[in-house]
Amino acid sequence: MKYSRLIAFAGALTILASWEMACRGFAIPDFILPMPTQIISVAVSQAGLLLPHAGITALEVLIGILISLAVAVPLSVVMFAHPSVENTIAPFLVASQAVPVFAIAPLLVVWLGYGIASKVLMAAIIIFFPITVNLLEGFKSCDQEYRILFHLMGAGFWKAMRLLYWKWALPHFFSGLKVGVSVATIGAVIGEWVGAQQGLGYLMIQANARLKVDLVFAAILWLSLMGVSMWVFVGFLEKRVITWKQL
Repeated sequence: MKYSRLIAFAGALTILASWEMACRGFAIPDFILPMPTQIISVAVSQAGLLLPHAGITALEVLIGILISLAVAVPLSVVMFAHPSVENTIAPFLVASQAVPVFAIAPLLVVWLGYGIASKVLMAAIIIFFPITVNLLEGFKSCDQEYRILFHLMGAGFWKAMRLLYWKWALPHFFSGLKVGVSVATIGAVIGEWVGAQQGLGYLMIQANARLKVDLVFAAILWLSLMGVSMWVFVGFLEKRVITWKQL
């Protein structure tokens, strides 16, 4: 494990070093492609500017995650309990992901305004699908022999759900949640691009219009750190909750 992490770190360092040398060697202007060292410098020196906007984007993403969980988990249970509900809702779930988010964002801004609501809903739409699909597949993947055993022992659906299906589906649930939190910032930022007065997406649009490309990359760096941090936190929760997976 340590050896693989070392290789990953060395690979990332090689890419950054190549990027830095290419910018210096070919004298690429900063407004076209800034050097990694400059991006990091701006990300740190402009923290006072970036942090408030990052806080707004993080709030939009976190609320979007909570809304997605509040809808996705019960819906997955209902679809598992009633296959007819799954057959009815599945086309709409697929359609929600087939439509480009850029097409939805302007409509949400028109309907919900330039405030936080449209960005939260954009984030929730993107997060919702992987959680729902993975959790439902987790329920379905439960071993048939365990299902028969619980049935013979007289366990009803909800008791089996609590003691068998939910625990069986937890690895799938966390896999979907990891995917969701990794892409959660996409919805919020696209919503901010379409119409907002704050947030990292708004800051990126403003900086790009002024050819402050280094500030744009600094905002991207903060977004990347935000996504990685949430992914690591979900992984930490997974290890705490699914203790048997480590055996």
